[in-house]
Amino acid sequence: MLELVVTGNRYYWMWLGFLLFVIAAGFAAYMVQFGVGLAVTGLSRDVSWGFYIAQLTFLVGVAASAVMVILPYYLHDYKAFGKITILGEFTAVAAICMCGLFLFVDIGQPMRALNVFLYPSPRSVVFWDALVLNGYLFLNILVGWNVLEAERNGTKVPYWVKPLIYLSIPWAFAIHTVTAFLYCGFAGRGFWLTAVMAPRFLASAFSSGPAFLILLCFLIRRVSTFDMGQEPIQALARIATYGLLANLFFLLCEVFVVFYSGVPEHMAHFEYLYSGIDGHDFLVPWMWTALTLMGLAAILLLNPKTRRNNSILIVACIALFIGTWIDKGMGLVAGGFVPTPLHQAVDYIPTAFELLVSMGIYGIGAIILTLLFKLVVGVRDENRGMTS
Repeated sequence: MLELVVTGNRYYWMWLGFLLFVIAAGFAAYMVQFGVGLAVTGLSRDVSWGFYIAQLTFLVGVAASAVMVILPYYLHDYKAFGKITILGEFTAVAAICMCGLFLFVDIGQPMRALNVFLYPSPRSVVFWDALVLNGYLFLNILVGWNVLEAERNGTKVPYWVKPLIYLSIPWAFAIHTVTAFLYCGFAGRGFWLTAVMAPRFLASAFSSGPAFLILLCFLIRRVSTFDMGQEPIQALARIATYGLLANLFFLLCEVFVVFYSGVPEHMAHFEYLYSGIDGHDFLVPWMWTALTLMGLAAILLLNPKTRRNNSILIVACIALFIGTWIDKGMGLVAGGFVPTPLHQAVDYIPTAFELLVSMGIYGIGAIILTLLFKLVVGVRDENRGMTS
């Protein structure tokens, strides 16, 4: 099937060329970081996790959201998802690859990442996080490739693939749950020390992930002849709506508990994010923008008339995706470090090097996703040509 990725029109090659340029710029920035160290980033003694870990956290949710098409199709025989299940699995592959790269660039000595497997410690949540992420990547590559190959050959999926498909369903929940446990396991960080961290992670994942997949479906429909139909897109929109409402509900629960209890340590983090502390208000406009975008998306998605309008649906999905990215990315990570346990506010602002490196990693993810989706579209075109 690999021969399908080396055929395409000039726009396809121009897109790949642009992504390679972005990757090269990111690699150049990383080489500077590799030589100088993390001093080129905005990280400090007080804020040791920043933009890189924020992207990792968000992308784990995008990867986990693939279960929202796999579960209905394979467990409940929802035929409408038959055309997009493979898209969800390949989106998870690209997202997990980017997660690994963001972790790689966040470590001052990248080779130390191997210590997780060379010296495994079952008591370490990091060990379990690495295990489930790599396992999920392997499952989606194996399942996605064999399902697509069977579709191309007009044969049944190999019998040994079905157990892996069913295994990937609870595994998807596990990857984001373990990631949430990484945060809420820090007793000294009041912002993260909450039992709803894992449910909130899953709710945000099951809203932003389907929203992203909807946008990809519209994009594929625009640049190719592959049309997955309106039914799966509307089903994904309903899933995104439920996930978004659950995420907003969990946020309101957190706000009520924090401010009703009046615990100063917990209140300080929310005050920093939404009103600022002692003039430190860098994230305030970002957080209110995130709330506004998620609220707008909820209104547009709840109304059946606006949800069924494709143009409005695209706007709602973009608003949902960006709002969740801000809230779950920078808000969650920086908000847990600021203010410090000594009640000091130390702003964290990503540097140009961090942004360039991140752009390079997103470029790698985009090129992986482009090539994988090119395979799917190529196989579907071949099958349509054979049946016409």
